[in-house]
Amino acid sequence: GGGGGAAALRLPGLHGYAAEFSPYWPGRAACAAAQYYGIAGCGTLAVLEQKGAGIVLLRSYDWNDGLFDVTWSENNEHVLITSSGDGSLQVWDTAKPKGPLQVYKEHTQEAYSVDWSQTRGEQLVVSGSWDQTAKLWDPAVGKSLRTFKGHEGVIYSTIWSPHIPGCFASASGDHTLRVWDVKAPGVKLVIPAHEAEILSCDWCKYDEKLLVTGAVDCSLKGWDLRNVRQPVFVLLGHTYAIRRVKFSPFHATLLASCSYDFTVRFWDFSKPNPLLETVEHHTEFTCGLDLSLHNSGQV
Repeated sequence: GGGGGAAALRLPGLHGYAAEFSPYWPGRAACAAAQYYGIAGCGTLAVLEQKGAGIVLLRSYDWNDGLFDVTWSENNEHVLITSSGDGSLQVWDTAKPKGPLQVYKEHTQEAYSVDWSQTRGEQLVVSGSWDQTAKLWDPAVGKSLRTFKGHEGVIYSTIWSPHIPGCFASASGDHTLRVWDVKAPGVKLVIPAHEAEILSCDWCKYDEKLLVTGAVDCSLKGWDLRNVRQPVFVLLGHTYAIRRVKFSPFHATLLASCSYDFTVRFWDFSKPNPLLETVEHHTEFTCGLDLSLHNSGQV
């Protein structure tokens, strides 16, 4: 992971909050960005493509509030959904120069997270908000299918299980990681994962019972859903809050994290010295991170 040649693209005046590789196009990625650290101003969705040693801007779309997260459609290679500081979700089509196609406005505070389900046979989107709720959407339906209540703090991250249909996890400022089932009432599991705000979570791609959390306490913790009393691993090294964590799509024990300490770190939790590499390319808060499904070296 990491190292080697880093291609850069500058988006002046914008701060990137999320980056996601396309599940369809190798080398294509989307970035959700905001002006003025998302406190005020507008947002931009930038669709990027690796060309040779550089990155080119394929499409750029503006929204009147900061964009905090982005997810690609799993059934149409041109469609993306972003989530915004005004509480709305936007549906975009990269085959069209202007947009959005649709806006879903239900959250009453910042929509900080959005994710499209990966399990075949259902097209579901989950969003998480600072209004302390997660919402379930069918992109073909203009209103939410369900609202999930229970968190006692803002929701920073909502991520679908890649294995279990209708199951997602949420990470919150209330110090808990929660697991939900869209077909069951209430929360399935509440894990008091950190004694701090949890800004990110992700599911292992090779073990349906394993999740990772990243928090303001600078630690990453692994959780086995069969026994959540103790973390199965704790990874220390970041010096400021961890903003995003992702498991590798290629290696069962590999993950990557990025932080307000300006670094991206690669870890192998199976090793006695789990920190594999620290990448210091960025000169600002590092908020977004993704690992390519097509190229095992591309981050």
